[in-house]
Amino acid sequence: MEHLSSMDASFLHLETPEMPMHVGSLMLFDLPDGYDGDFYEDVKALIGKRMHLSSIMTRKLATMPFELAEPVWIQDDDIDLDFHVRSITLRRPGTMKQLHQLIARMHSSLLDRSRPLWEMIVIEGLENGQVGFYTKAHHSGIDGKAGVELAKVLYDVTPKPREVRPPTRRKAAERYQLGVTELLQAALTNSVARYREIAALLPNAAKALAAAGKVIAAQRTPKGERKLNLGLAPKTVFNVSITNQRSFSTMSVPLGDLKALGRRVGGTVNTIVMAMCAGALRRFLQERGELPKAGLIAMVPVSLRGAGDDRMNNQVSAIRVDLATDIADLGERFKAIHASSEAAKAVVRELKPVLGVDMPITGAPWLMASMASLYGRSNLASRLPAYGNVAISNVPGSPVPLYMAGARMRHYYPVSIPGHGMALNITVQSYADSLEFGLTACRRAVSQEESYELIDYLRDALDEIRQLPGIDVEVQATEVPAQAAGRRAKALPAPAADGGRSTANRRAAAANRPEPAAKPAAAKRTAAAKKPAAGKRAAARAA
Repeated sequence: MEHLSSMDASFLHLETPEMPMHVGSLMLFDLPDGYDGDFYEDVKALIGKRMHLSSIMTRKLATMPFELAEPVWIQDDDIDLDFHVRSITLRRPGTMKQLHQLIARMHSSLLDRSRPLWEMIVIEGLENGQVGFYTKAHHSGIDGKAGVELAKVLYDVTPKPREVRPPTRRKAAERYQLGVTELLQAALTNSVARYREIAALLPNAAKALAAAGKVIAAQRTPKGERKLNLGLAPKTVFNVSITNQRSFSTMSVPLGDLKALGRRVGGTVNTIVMAMCAGALRRFLQERGELPKAGLIAMVPVSLRGAGDDRMNNQVSAIRVDLATDIADLGERFKAIHASSEAAKAVVRELKPVLGVDMPITGAPWLMASMASLYGRSNLASRLPAYGNVAISNVPGSPVPLYMAGARMRHYYPVSIPGHGMALNITVQSYADSLEFGLTACRRAVSQEESYELIDYLRDALDEIRQLPGIDVEVQATEVPAQAAGRRAKALPAPAADGGRSTANRRAAAANRPEPAAKPAAAKRTAAAKKPAAGKRAAARAA
């Protein structure tokens, strides 16, 4: 018996028929040359030999009597592998659009809570000869990084599958489910233990809160500058109650290119992804006449998992990042996104000791489930203020190619969770030398064709980011002329009567002025606006 934490259990309680709370992946495999076997049977046999290595594949839920406390995981000794691992063949011609629609449909159905909460589907019939492999597992037992750990169990780093030890034979349970008294006693014992842990954590919690308060205070910006401490998000077409129907689309981008681009323009891969999403969403809404005056806000999960922690549970929090979609200039928008992201992560770093603390609450299961159902079916998500507009997640995956039953994995696309009030989820995952995008949305808010439209806009946004000037070019174009003019001005005689600027001053400024072709139009205007002021300040210092 293993108790679910409050965070793990919340994914069960918040689940409704309209909002299934499982996460998934779509993999595309290249079969070995000359392969004439049955890939489905090979995959099923491999999973049967390895599923004992991951607890999420062999455990199921046992709920508490009257839902007075969180449920527990218990071992399932009667797993029907033919139910959990199935095969589907696409109708001809087997296009990627057909595959996307199939994944959207399968991702909309709830998992069976009487069984271990996972399913895997081998998908054949693709026109390019590849084989698809779709997996889904309930979020109550796994987060993004735990999913990467699960991948290490299922997949290999060479075409030849590694041998694993068979499971240790265990004594079969005498009962299919635990008794009422046993469950209540376990719940009480677990609650007492959790409250003791909370009491022991209080001194560190006070220090963490004080440190986070200092960080937040330091992030206050002068009047007139863009705020780092965000308010409520503007309402958009994504902030609605959702149905259980889904749309899904994918794209891949070379990871090495994004890393090099981030270094050149002064950001991280995460900043590049955020800027791509901001550009695509801005264009999507603008073309429909629905771009709000305030910038969109992204809800971004952040992992709290320590190094080497491979437990199958959730250790995650979330930050809010300003997408700055109200800023037309891409360079300024990029800087605002990067500043907001770094500021939010700085607060989380200080609060890490207290985030994710397990807080048992009597009656939480029925209370949270009732509230979730009310929130979704009463359309409150469309009426209440929004805390965020879109979910954007970046999950680090395997840095090396993976194999399954001898077949090489070419793509590893994430399939995630849209929710009430946040109908679009954009998740990216690194795999080998690629960054894989998966857009999962409520089909009523973002149709399948609109999902493809967003993919096109993401590609266009990346092309626009590539046109940004590099850090060195920007520094040379904006900072160096003013600094050089100032240094020269100090060594010059008193200025002539031509408006405070001597011929020598003008020549010095002209000699250091950047070539026009080195900057886009927006940057030219910025540099031009700064130079006269810089020259006047330099002349004033010389006087």
